[in-house]
Amino acid sequence: MKQLQVEADHPYLVHIGAGAFDLFADTYRPLLDAADQIVVIADEKVAELHLQYLLNYLTDWDIRVLTIPAGESAKSVETFMACHSFLLSENCSRNSILLAFGGGATGDVAGFVASTFMRGIPFIQLPTTILAHDSAVGGKTAINHELGKNMIGTFYQPKAVLYDSALLNTLPPGEVRSGMAEVIKHAFISNEQWLSELLAIEDFSLLTEEDLNRHLEKGIAVKAAIVEEDEFEGGVRKYLNFGHTLAHALEGNLGYGKITHGEAVVLGMSYALLLSGHKKLDEFIQWAKVNDYPLNLLQEIQFEALLPYMKKDKKSSRGELNFVLLEQTGQPYVDKVDEQRAFAAYEKLVLQIGEVI
Repeated sequence: MKQLQVEADHPYLVHIGAGAFDLFADTYRPLLDAADQIVVIADEKVAELHLQYLLNYLTDWDIRVLTIPAGESAKSVETFMACHSFLLSENCSRNSILLAFGGGATGDVAGFVASTFMRGIPFIQLPTTILAHDSAVGGKTAINHELGKNMIGTFYQPKAVLYDSALLNTLPPGEVRSGMAEVIKHAFISNEQWLSELLAIEDFSLLTEEDLNRHLEKGIAVKAAIVEEDEFEGGVRKYLNFGHTLAHALEGNLGYGKITHGEAVVLGMSYALLLSGHKKLDEFIQWAKVNDYPLNLLQEIQFEALLPYMKKDKKSSRGELNFVLLEQTGQPYVDKVDEQRAFAAYEKLVLQIGEVI
């Protein structure tokens, strides 16, 4: 098992590998022993598959369990309030602790609940997807608003991240595809050699557990280094949003959960690569096609339908469009793009994709 330290508002460890939950009985026993209530917030799909697996590591404690919807539909005011109601009904206090057990959406919701319940209680991230290697680290928590993704949230760091890679074996192909999008995003903003290795993958199902863990460790290390430098996204942390300006617009336009986050990010990265004039655009589009990302979606959505969402992007200011672009691999920057240029680039990308699919 590997571990990485994140030097944020309070330092914490990310543990990666099969058997990570063994640490409940060792490293994190004092934290659980000190809690008057321990509450697991799990998404319903993960609970069905893996809840008993988790509870087998927690037999020394009395555990409360709340299940919430799986995926983006959980990131709603209704779910947020239901979580608070559950905590109150279970007589939780500032001495209670939450365990966020699920994918990125579950971690976002549970983290937001932890940050706001009685003005903040501790929580531990227990990610169960590849995508969550990104969202579980760094302390961003949020729910969605009908006018934009992740518009209501906080920066609130977990006490630890226990990433048991054995749970990844049950992920369906769509979730693997979604998660690998964030892995390759981390490569684009950090390392040419690693990017080339990822672009050579033509079938995610052939990845060994060892190789997948190695890629996840690299991705987490990239994110941890950026978070340590800019925890509250005043500068370089914005680079982690490479591909996300268009991605969030697509998710908002289509309806949250209609497309996976990672699929949207791949389309967003294609757009950002075109705006950047990046040499890897053609290769990346081919990689996306081979690995069954829904490139055809851009042909079905007009730019004008996405523009209002992009203007509300958290990087934008005064209605101007700001994108994370690349000078070259490993050299991201934020730049303003006027509407005319943004429209022309979108139309060009649609045509280019049409020649490939």
